[in-house]
Amino acid sequence: MAAAMFRSLLVSAAQQRPQAPGPGGAPREQPPPGAPAPDALEAQFSCPICLEVYHRAVCIGGCGHTFCGECLQPCLQVPSPLCPLCRMPFDPKKVEKASNVEKQLSSYKAPCRGCSKKVTLAKMRSHVSSCAKVQEQMANCPKFVPVVPTSQPIPSNIPNRSTFVCPYCGARNLDQQELVKHCMENHRNDPNKVVCPVCSAMPWGDPSYKSANFLQHLLHRHKFSYDTFVDYNIDEEAALQAALALSLSEN
Repeated sequence: MAAAMFRSLLVSAAQQRPQAPGPGGAPREQPPPGAPAPDALEAQFSCPICLEVYHRAVCIGGCGHTFCGECLQPCLQVPSPLCPLCRMPFDPKKVEKASNVEKQLSSYKAPCRGCSKKVTLAKMRSHVSSCAKVQEQMANCPKFVPVVPTSQPIPSNIPNRSTFVCPYCGARNLDQQELVKHCMENHRNDPNKVVCPVCSAMPWGDPSYKSANFLQHLLHRHKFSYDTFVDYNIDEEAALQAALALSLSEN
């Protein structure tokens, strides 16, 4: 993260710096019409996840967003993947190699942020990793530390209220909406009584209570995220009173 912030500062400074004349005082060669400015090329062709120039770029079919193939892999390991950038659901089978981006990476050149040598974007990663100037700049980059260090231990007993396990088949890492969708698509006719994983994660939840009709319970109770409305530091009765007071004040 520090390296990414440092790089963005360098790009910003380069964009504000006036362009020096070429040899003999002649104006430097300008990029062809429609081509991005050299200083902005690296930022334009950077993966939104790792903030480095694309490596084996892939494109999501639905929304069209592009990422490094390796960076997108964790998103493909869940039953209902979402685009890391726009959160739109997508079909993993429609993730394709971004051939057009790869061609542009091979054709465009940009200055190294350390030694200023012009390098094709396809080779920028390997060049930066071996550029002595970049390594020197990163070594001199300020170290980020907390303003007020703390010795308090990180709590380990906070329940996970972000992702859940399907009570029918054990599918993991489902957020609330994905759990509803997964159960409706795969367990619509399952007659078993199961414990609601969302309710049992709540402070007032009963981990032993089994819903007689879990699918109807999901549709009526969990079409929204509790995080939007619930203060987990108060009990259910206090939360209800707070909701009623807010409703009366708005009406």
